[in-house]
Amino acid sequence: MHTPSSMVMGIVFAPLGLVLVFTAAITPQWREGQTRLGMAGSGSLLRLGVKGQGMGVKSGSVEALLLLRSDGLWESCLQVEHSELKQCWPVAGPYQRDPRVRLAQGLILTSLFLCSTGIVLACIGVRCWTDIPLRGVAATGGLLVVMAGLLSLTALGVYTHNLARLGMADPSQGINNPRFPQLSLRPAGSLYFGWLGACLQVLGGSALMFSFKRPRYPTWCLFFVNDVLVLTCYSVFIRGGAFCI
Repeated sequence: MHTPSSMVMGIVFAPLGLVLVFTAAITPQWREGQTRLGMAGSGSLLRLGVKGQGMGVKSGSVEALLLLRSDGLWESCLQVEHSELKQCWPVAGPYQRDPRVRLAQGLILTSLFLCSTGIVLACIGVRCWTDIPLRGVAATGGLLVVMAGLLSLTALGVYTHNLARLGMADPSQGINNPRFPQLSLRPAGSLYFGWLGACLQVLGGSALMFSFKRPRYPTWCLFFVNDVLVLTCYSVFIRGGAFCI
C-alpha cells in the first residue's frame, strides 16, 4: 500500500512532539535565575561545600558565589557556578501550591495521555501492513494529538506569562524580600523544548486529520472503437468490450 503523505507526516511528527513535551515535563529548567551570594554569615554552609569541591577560600575574605536556581513542574535545583555542588528537590512551598503551577501540571499530564492514545490510534489506522487504511481511526487519533498539542500550548502559555510571579503570593516574600539576594528569573531550556513539541503535536495531528478525507481516484474507461482499443492512461490490452474501474 502507498501510505498517504499526510499520514506519514502525522505518524512522524506526533511521536516526536510527545518526546519533546515529555522531556520538558520531567526536566527542572522551566525557569532559571542567578544571584550572587556573599560567602560570609549565612553562606557558611555553601562556603564549606565549595571548599569540599576543591575551591579554596582564604580565611577572613569575603567572596561572592554565583548561585544558579532553576525550577520545573515537579523539581527545583540550586547549583554553584563552576563547581559540582548541586542539589535538587521536589517542588514545595508556595511554588508547589500556586494554582497556575498546578494548572500547568494537570494540562501537561492530560496532554501526554491524549497524545499517547492518539498515536496508538493513528498507528492502528495507518495499517501500513494492509492495502486499505482505517482513515476514520487515523483521523480520530489525529484529533486527540491536536487536542494534546493545544493543552500543552495552554500550559506553556500560562507558565510563561506568569513566570516571574509563580510562587510569589506575598510580594514581601521571596525575591522581593531584602533578607534574600535579588533573583532575576527568565525562561529556561525546557520551555523551548515544550513549545517545539507542542507545535509538532498540532502539526502532526492536523496531518492525520486530513487523512479522514478519502482521495478521489480517476475513473479509467477502456473500450473498443472499430476494433481499436481506446485508452485513457494505462497501456492495458484486453478483449471483449468495455468496462470501467
